[in-house]
Amino acid sequence: MFRQATIRLTLLFTAVLLVVFGVVAVGVYLFVVASFDYDNAASDAVDAAEQSFADLRDGLLLGYLAAAIVLPVICLVMVRLVLRPVRRGFEAQERFVDDASHEFRTPLSIVQGELELAISRPRTEDEYVQAITTALDEVDQLNSLTADLLLLTRGSTIELSGTFRPVDLRAVVERAVGSSSHSGDGSRVTLSTIDSAAFGSETLLVRAIANVVDNAVKFSPGESVVLVTMQAQSDRTRVIVSDSGPGLTAEEQAHVFDRFWRGETSRTLPGRGLGLALVKQIMQAHRGTVVLRDNPGGGTRVVIELPSTENGARK
Repeated sequence: MFRQATIRLTLLFTAVLLVVFGVVAVGVYLFVVASFDYDNAASDAVDAAEQSFADLRDGLLLGYLAAAIVLPVICLVMVRLVLRPVRRGFEAQERFVDDASHEFRTPLSIVQGELELAISRPRTEDEYVQAITTALDEVDQLNSLTADLLLLTRGSTIELSGTFRPVDLRAVVERAVGSSSHSGDGSRVTLSTIDSAAFGSETLLVRAIANVVDNAVKFSPGESVVLVTMQAQSDRTRVIVSDSGPGLTAEEQAHVFDRFWRGETSRTLPGRGLGLALVKQIMQAHRGTVVLRDNPGGGTRVVIELPSTENGARK
């Protein structure tokens, strides 16, 4: 598709530029010839002028031929440069659709299998309850996946920030730890908070920090402690989540915020590879940042930075 579009646009731009160049060349030649006064010129001057006109005509023709050779190459390069971001966006969209389809396929297959098994022959009440419960669990996963995909595809910071208001970051962090999927392991999470406010969506910020805490607990050894710390940095507030997990290689850190990407150590664990992609998008909507760093003693630190506000007022 892009190859054909590149060829068509190259030919179109080349044709337009050659027409413009041809019109300009003819106009220059006719203007020069018309400006010469043959009536009052001596014969020697007329001969010299006609020779100059012939040289001008030959020069313009050679220039036109050179343009006919060079312009297609220039137009091809320019068209490729213009279409490059469009092509990358299209390819990213295709990958996103393929990955999303794959993620939907597994829970749908489980739901279909459970329901087909349930109606294949008469079963006990407990067996029906178990089949329906399994199907409902997968439906919950589908709902969660759909919500994540919707948030990722919205993309626009303006759209996400439509409901922003002053929020208490301390309450956000505490709520995020309590609402994470590992809230039952609360003894493994140590909190150190400060009073701070920001302008944003409490729901989205809780979601982002909870995702980071979930990852930290999931990849840490069973007896280790995850540290969640808030720090004031001038007009910004940091939320640092430190774990004692296996850490990430440089190559893994380069892809950790990609949609549906999962590292080698996480392929056997629950998850869809959307958590940190959501965190990054939510931070961008709040004019914040999220980065991963190695802990000196092993593990990973996720550093979230958000613009601070005074008394919750937007700066």
